[in-house]
Amino acid sequence: MGVYLDSATAAPPHPVARQAFLAAAEDGWADPGRLYATSRRARQLLDAARETAAEVLGVRPDELHFTSGGADAIRRAVEGVRRSRDRRVVVHSAVEHSAVIKAAGADAVAVPVSRTGVVDLAELEPAVKSAEVALAAVQSANHEVGTVQPVAEAARLCAAAGVPLLVDAAQSIGRGPLPAGWSLLAGSARKWGGPAGVGVLAVRKGTRWEPPWDDAAADVPAVVAAAAALRAVAAEADAEGVRQRALVDEIRRTVAATVPDVELVGEPDERLPHIVTFSCLYVDGEVLLHALDRAGFAVSSGSACTSDTLRPSHVLAAMGVLTHGNVRVSLHRGVTADDVRRFLAVLPGLVADARAEAGL
Repeated sequence: MGVYLDSATAAPPHPVARQAFLAAAEDGWADPGRLYATSRRARQLLDAARETAAEVLGVRPDELHFTSGGADAIRRAVEGVRRSRDRRVVVHSAVEHSAVIKAAGADAVAVPVSRTGVVDLAELEPAVKSAEVALAAVQSANHEVGTVQPVAEAARLCAAAGVPLLVDAAQSIGRGPLPAGWSLLAGSARKWGGPAGVGVLAVRKGTRWEPPWDDAAADVPAVVAAAAALRAVAAEADAEGVRQRALVDEIRRTVAATVPDVELVGEPDERLPHIVTFSCLYVDGEVLLHALDRAGFAVSSGSACTSDTLRPSHVLAAMGVLTHGNVRVSLHRGVTADDVRRFLAVLPGLVADARAEAGL
C-alpha cells in the first residue's frame, strides 16, 4: 500500500474510530431529534460524544457544536458572528486556510506574515480596531508549512479592540494543548483520525454568535467515531509528539544535507511536530509528487499549483518563498522511522531525475 505521508490533509482512521462507528451504527442510526425510544438512544450517544469531545477541547458541552466538516464549522463561525454583530469585515492572517478566505469573501483584510509564516502582530493591532470589523481569524498552526501562530498574543489584541477571535485549530486538535484566548474554535475530525464529514465548532459563552442556519440531523455513528478517535489521539499526544519531533528533525537535517538547491520552508516548533515542507529549486512540483507516488510515498505539495488549480499557493506567496517544487511531508501515528528513512533514501535521486526531465 506504500507509505502515507499526508496527515495534514487527512489522517488515516484511528482503530478506535472504526470500532466506535460500528458499535454506534447498531444503536445510533435513528434521528436523535425524535421522541421515541430508538431516537432517545441515538440522542444519548450524541450527548456522550459531545461530552467526550468537549472534555478534550477544554470547553463546556453546551459550547460545542458538531458540523459537517471543518470548512462548514468555519462558515458557521463567520456567518454567525456577522449576523449577531451586524458587521461584515473579517481580519485574517494572509496564510489562513482557503476555507477562512472563502468565508470572509470580499469583506476581508489580510494581515501580512513573516518569511516563516508568522502573522505580523504590529499590523494586526490597528486592523482589528476598525468599527466595521466583525471578527478576526488567526489559525493555531499553518496547514502547509507547520508554523505555529502567536494566538494568545493575537487574542489579547482582539480582546482590547472588542473583536472576537476565530481560531482554525485543524492542525492542532488532538496533538497537544490548544492556544488560549479564542472566542470561536474550529476543527475537522479527518485531521485527527476520525471520519470525514464531521467538524467541530466551539463558541465560548459570552461570544455574540447566532447559528446562521438550522442544523441537519447529526450522523450519530460518525460523530461517535470522531469523539472516540479524538479521545484516543489526545491520550497518545505526548508520546507521539516526542516520536514525531525526532523524525521531523531527521527529515530536515537529511534533506538539507542530501538534496542540492533546497529551501526548508516554515518555522519548526515543538508544539506541532508533524509537518515538514521544503522547496526544490528547478523542479516541477507535480512531476516530483508523481515520481514519489510511483515510488510508494504519498506526499502533498506546499503549493496549490497543480493541474486542477493552476495557481500557486497563497500561503507560500504571502511568505515570499518559492511557490513551485514544493513537498510537504506530514506524519501520523502509523509512520515509522524506517518509513521515513526509505523516503529520505529515494528523495535525492527523484529530485535529480525531475531536474533532468526539465532539462537541467
